[in-house]
Amino acid sequence: MKAYFTRLFNYDLYANMLLIDKLMASNTEGKAAELMAHLLVSQQIWLGRCQLDPIARDAQWPNWSVSSLKAIAEQNHADWIGFLEGISASDFSGIITYQNSKGQVFNNTLSDILAHLINHGTHHRAQAGQYLKQAGIQLPVTDYIFYIRQL
Repeated sequence: MKAYFTRLFNYDLYANMLLIDKLMASNTEGKAAELMAHLLVSQQIWLGRCQLDPIARDAQWPNWSVSSLKAIAEQNHADWIGFLEGISASDFSGIITYQNSKGQVFNNTLSDILAHLINHGTHHRAQAGQYLKQAGIQLPVTDYIFYIRQL
């Protein structure tokens, strides 16, 4: 499981960087940038939950500049890979208890949270891509299978 999720987080960084590069090249600061910032802050929030040390965040939709997104994405990736390296195989089936943004308490396995986080990123990259496409920007191919074929 560790190798599998490491590969997914590597893909996630790869796909994020492709979209961030398009945002930077197009000087787009609109909805696509907001979606990417949300994706990245969500990674930080979920990491805090998984480390049983919730990060206090006032905004799930931070107003981060496009120029800051690449460094944030790289740091998030490093933090998640560090987290994965520090856990054991049995931790993936362990229960994480956390509160959502409304204060509701939930219990999910770590593996389900990781799957959610990767899917959450894919979902918001697709949304951001639609805004870029509407602005006339040629989208990069971010499909997972294309990434795997390059490895």
